Amino acid sequence: MKKRIHHIFEKGKDQNTDTPESQEMLALFHSPENEFAIKEKLLDDLSLANSNNTSASPDFKTIFTRVWTKIEQTKSPRKANVRHLTYIGKIAAAVVIGIITGVYAMHITSVPKEPVYYTSHSPKGSVSEMILPDGSVIFLNADSRVRYSVEGANGNREVFLEGEAWFDVKKDSTRPFVVHTPYYDVNVTGTQFNIKTYENDNEIATTLEEGQIIIQSTRNFILAQDIIVEPGEQVVLNKESRELYIKEVNPKWFSSWKDNKLIFVNMNMKDLVMLLERKYGVEIDVKSKEILELHFDGTIKNESIIEFLDIIKETLPINYTIVGQKIEIANDITKLKRRN
Repeated sequence: MKKRIHHIFEKGKDQNTDTPESQEMLALFHSPENEFAIKEKLLDDLSLANSNNTSASPDFKTIFTRVWTKIEQTKSPRKANVRHLTYIGKIAAAVVIGIITGVYAMHITSVPKEPVYYTSHSPKGSVSEMILPDGSVIFLNADSRVRYSVEGANGNREVFLEGEAWFDVKKDSTRPFVVHTPYYDVNVTGTQFNIKTYENDNEIATTLEEGQIIIQSTRNFILAQDIIVEPGEQVVLNKESRELYIKEVNPKWFSSWKDNKLIFVNMNMKDLVMLLERKYGVEIDVKSKEILELHFDGTIKNESIIEFLDIIKETLPINYTIVGQKIEIANDITKLKRRN
């Protein structure tokens, strides 16, 4: 009989309430001898609907007993009962369906909403500015990208950075602003700072201009404790040695790129070549490894790549040629002889 009841329910609940299958299902509510089998079936269905809900489950047995008692109290002579029972059965079914719907609704509301992330990309040869919905400003340097959400994990404002970006974060003590790098996180409440974390660079550098930031551990890089950074300080992490140190700098030097100005202080040619490729969107081929060990001090403002290369070759013993879409840099033998 239990299998029969399960069969009737499976057929009846998928049908319109006026069909014979549905009426047969609803008529079961008036059969005291089937009470426990029906209750078992309903509890199974309700438990299944509630299986993914983490909040406290409703007392299904008590609710079912009240429904059943209500049906029994409405009994009248057999002939009149058929129509009446169909109606009462519909009420009972409606109550049960309402319970299931309520359980489902509780399940939906108890599941946290997935954060919505947006992406932005600044290609080689360009710098882009973006304003987030909370009023925070991000400048993206060339060949950089961010993925961000104003309601990320735990309700925080979140940014995942690849490349380099300057941030002016709108202060909101109730919603921390977190920048994720491949190695560490930068926790912010409202401040201005620059992060450089290009994949091909040997170092990650975070430079603070105003306010305060906190460098925090991630699964990829564990710190002994959080690092509180003050204005004028730069946190540098060597990717290879995984050594981290803090030094005092002029922070404007490291964010001048957003104003279309680059300042170089004792920069080796290896890093300078990568920077020029990003800034101007060109490919540079260095013909001699010795060139990469040279260092350069200088400033780029509105110069073209050719104008800047002309400035470099006045300072260093190098020369350049343009071959198709590529710039080749080689030793200037004449200048090398003069230096020696």
